[in-house]
Amino acid sequence: MKDTILLVGHGSREKSGNDEIEQFAALWRARHPHWRTELCFIEFAEVEVEDGLDLAAAGSERVIVVPLILNAAGHVNVEIPSHIARARLRHPGVRFDYAPHLGVSEPVLAILRRQLKQCMQQLDVPDPTGTGVVLLGRGASNKEANGEMARMTRWLFEEGDHELVDLAFTGIAWPRLERVVQRQVQLGMRQVIVLPYYLFTGTLIQRIGRQVEHLRAQYPQVRFALGTHFGFEPEIAGLLAQRVEALLQGTLHAVPVSAEAALWEAHQHDHEPHGHAHHHDHEHAHDHAQHGH
Repeated sequence: MKDTILLVGHGSREKSGNDEIEQFAALWRARHPHWRTELCFIEFAEVEVEDGLDLAAAGSERVIVVPLILNAAGHVNVEIPSHIARARLRHPGVRFDYAPHLGVSEPVLAILRRQLKQCMQQLDVPDPTGTGVVLLGRGASNKEANGEMARMTRWLFEEGDHELVDLAFTGIAWPRLERVVQRQVQLGMRQVIVLPYYLFTGTLIQRIGRQVEHLRAQYPQVRFALGTHFGFEPEIAGLLAQRVEALLQGTLHAVPVSAEAALWEAHQHDHEPHGHAHHHDHEHAHDHAQHGH
């Protein structure tokens, strides 16, 4: 059977973010030369999802759509399925299977655990009871996506001896990083570790770096350590490859995509001159980034 893997990255206004995703795809192709792999982006890139699906469908019997996305917000639940539903109408002879997003999983927890350990080694005092941890992610207007991050925060808490492991968001949802750090310092934390819950770099990752610098100046008595985004950690590619393999072998069911999804996308285009109504979440987050909220 002629199968094509279509990796779907988020895309970033910051070129380095898209470069990292291209690099991830190149490493993926090198590791899986027996698979035909194409790459597209949700936004801020030349090859967006519609084009990516058409490219992958050409000469294929089956396309496996793999979202490089951590949480189940609008992109995963609505936007990508709408593109898949429309691609099915354009390519009736091709089977499109939609792989699950990365989500709440042991491999992602393993990355967080390792980053936490590395951050503790950077700090002066190896005492976790006086060290607060903040998991910092992209907020969404979708409670499922925020809830997935809350689960990861809880799992990380249960894995170690840190008294405070809290969740914060860079936009859309609350609380924000500054407020969480303020609370942790009030509760007596002498060290604070910030773990960004992001796959690749971009404008928000850069902003997190600036925020931590501000916090260092604001709380000179507190030591801060900052983790990194996950993109090239081996668990990410490993988890995605495992999912693809299971879909190819029929041991994993694809995520269902309803025919209504195609109508939703058409509706968006009718009501929005550029079809960007569904970009509300991160446009809003970028607004926060630009205005420093």
